[in-house]
Amino acid sequence: MLKNYLKIALRNIWKNKVFSVINIVGLAVSMAACIVIMLFVFYERSFDGLHAKNIYRLDEVQKFEGMVAPQKVALSMFPMGPTLEEEFPEIRQFVRINTTGKLPMHYHDQRIELSQVFLTDSNFFQLFDYPLLEGDKGRVLKEPNSVVLTQKSAKNIFGNIDPIGKYVNHFGNDTLTLKVTGIMEDVPANSHLQFDALISFNTIAKPDFMKNWGGNWLVTYLELAPGTDIAKMEKKFPAFLKKHMKEGGWKFYELFLQPLTEVHAQSVDITHDYVNYQKFDRRYTYIFSIIAAIVLIIACVNFMNLSTARSTGRAKEVGIRKSIGAQRFQLAGQFIGESVLLALFALVLAVAIVKLVMPSVANFSQRRLEFSIFQSPGLLLVILLGTMLVGLFSGLYPAAFLSAFEPVKVLKGTIRAGKSNFRNALVIAQFTSAVFLIIATGFAVKQLRYMVDKDPGFDKEQVVVVPLNSKSDVKYEALKQELLTSSFIEAVTGSQQRLGNNLHQTGVAFQGTGARRELTSSQVVVDPDYLSLYKIKLIAGRNFTHSAGDNAKTYIINESLAKELLKDEPTLTMETLIGKRFGFSGMDSLSTIVGVAEDFNFNSMHHKIETLCLFNQKDWSYSEMSVRIKGKNAQQSIAAIQSTWNKLVPDEPFTYSFLDEHFAEMYRADSQVSEIVGILAGLAIFISCLGLFGLASYSAERRIKEIGVRKVMGASVAGIVALLSRDFLKLVFTAILIATPVAWFAVRTWLNDFAYRIDIEWWMFLVAGALAVFVALFTISFQSIKAALTNPVKSLRAE
Repeated sequence: MLKNYLKIALRNIWKNKVFSVINIVGLAVSMAACIVIMLFVFYERSFDGLHAKNIYRLDEVQKFEGMVAPQKVALSMFPMGPTLEEEFPEIRQFVRINTTGKLPMHYHDQRIELSQVFLTDSNFFQLFDYPLLEGDKGRVLKEPNSVVLTQKSAKNIFGNIDPIGKYVNHFGNDTLTLKVTGIMEDVPANSHLQFDALISFNTIAKPDFMKNWGGNWLVTYLELAPGTDIAKMEKKFPAFLKKHMKEGGWKFYELFLQPLTEVHAQSVDITHDYVNYQKFDRRYTYIFSIIAAIVLIIACVNFMNLSTARSTGRAKEVGIRKSIGAQRFQLAGQFIGESVLLALFALVLAVAIVKLVMPSVANFSQRRLEFSIFQSPGLLLVILLGTMLVGLFSGLYPAAFLSAFEPVKVLKGTIRAGKSNFRNALVIAQFTSAVFLIIATGFAVKQLRYMVDKDPGFDKEQVVVVPLNSKSDVKYEALKQELLTSSFIEAVTGSQQRLGNNLHQTGVAFQGTGARRELTSSQVVVDPDYLSLYKIKLIAGRNFTHSAGDNAKTYIINESLAKELLKDEPTLTMETLIGKRFGFSGMDSLSTIVGVAEDFNFNSMHHKIETLCLFNQKDWSYSEMSVRIKGKNAQQSIAAIQSTWNKLVPDEPFTYSFLDEHFAEMYRADSQVSEIVGILAGLAIFISCLGLFGLASYSAERRIKEIGVRKVMGASVAGIVALLSRDFLKLVFTAILIATPVAWFAVRTWLNDFAYRIDIEWWMFLVAGALAVFVALFTISFQSIKAALTNPVKSLRAE
């Protein structure tokens, strides 16, 4: 019997080639999209799954005076880890991490720059489950000046030499000699901690670090006992802070715990998150999953619609088989089996599509996504079960519909396939989803373009950023003067931090007409030409100068900080701040405010502009040099900068980046989201149109004699096209009316997450609706025009 069912199924697929192709292609494309999204979601959810212990990250909420709003940060204080372990029995152990960023290492005459190096506590490998290949977990980081290298780092530095017990040097302000005590496996890509080496924290730690309550410069991880009540534990933190932070400093902090498995994908609202690789918003993985499921459902709806629309073609088969004793459940089982078989054919094509696009998807997403279906039994089982469910879902309604035919009516020829309200509802649902996704994509792209194109308040174009370290920084003035002699260079400046990052915050003091105020502000130490190079506008006062009297004695503040300083005296203008005493808290004496700069977005457009002060200080080291180049010939300009660098700093490698590329990188996740939603929206409209094409083909075929009669009676081609298109367009317009308010609500909710956002404009809904109508009309018209141009003699020959 099963063999007979298979033969009938294959025969029907072959007989109805057009509809079979439409169903298989629609299902294959949607299944391929679902598989790709599933791989992406599984990868995202796999982050930090390597570690078996009950690990939490300790985060802070900072709410200092002067802040625009309270701020969550992924930083904590040096004494917190050991003190919490001592006072909270729920805490089994702690590990602190501080990143040094790029760190050059020397072994004999070989120099290798490691991209990311952490200072960490001795029990790092006892808390985290990174595999250690050589060395003892409890001892590799116990002694000062110990370093553990990843396999890749060890290979780059030592080649085939056994590195254990060897020494490497880092030449900075002081020479740092490190002994290699362990080798670990390379860090997996799905770890939010990415590093090339670990250095024992006690290499730099001093006893007085334990008194540094208030200095937030590292990340703390805690292992908690199983079953710990997190909410109850967090309620004890205020008393803990009050006990250890004197003079009321505890009032500006709150502590909270974040599960390790949530650090990667649920930290979008946490700033100063310096060691969170490929940070992503988990909500988007849910959105991708829902949209992919919608695309798949649209393809299933196509199958239902086309199967029920062509029901009369198989009505006689049902009638005959019922008349000779076939039961309804047998017929239903056969039709469901046919839909499952069709789904399996689609799966083969879907696997081929995924294999084809996977390299591009991995490159676009910057994830190590792999599709090894036969090497992963679990994945294979999920895909096969999913395919069976798709076949079952697609075939359930057509099976129930077809198997319900009464043999007497069928064999008498009284069964007619007329209009179906259910089928119309399915078409409306398809196009409602497609129109919704078109609208969502339009606003996502527009918001991204707004963030990228919006004037940040400074000029980031044509700016080359060159990192400086302790050796190259001492040559900064020489580099600057030499570069300014080049015809390719317009300006040069130095700073301790880069625009586009979370700028460091510090305590500042202000002496106005009243009592001295202590508050917190973001800060950047700069050289006198900083505002000139970045073309930051002043709204009061003057710029920095190169005079000795200005150095280390002058500040320029932004508008937001000026408003904060004047909030108790709203009648005063910003000009009244010029000459007032201001400076970093803890300095022996305050310096002077000489200017107020117009607010500029020194961070992502996701965040509001915070208070900021710029400090003119040439004697403190700079971490990077900004060079504005002239003209459009970037390669010649880079060559000129490199030539000067090699001349003055020959022992240090020359590296650079463009500032505008750095800002583009900030919005990479937003760009990925908008492009993925756009692709899924395109697939939704494509698959919907495939179904519409099939229904239009069947409608034209079913009404071929009616069309012939109308043509003989003088109907025009345009009139016939309008006749055949009208019913379908009514469904599309209904879908637009449903999708528009739903999309408006969803877009408004999504845009609320942005500090700077576009307006929701009516014309975008109109354009999305018009696009849906145009695509639907184009799809329908292809078959309608073909039917309208058919010679009526052929269709009426049998009458």
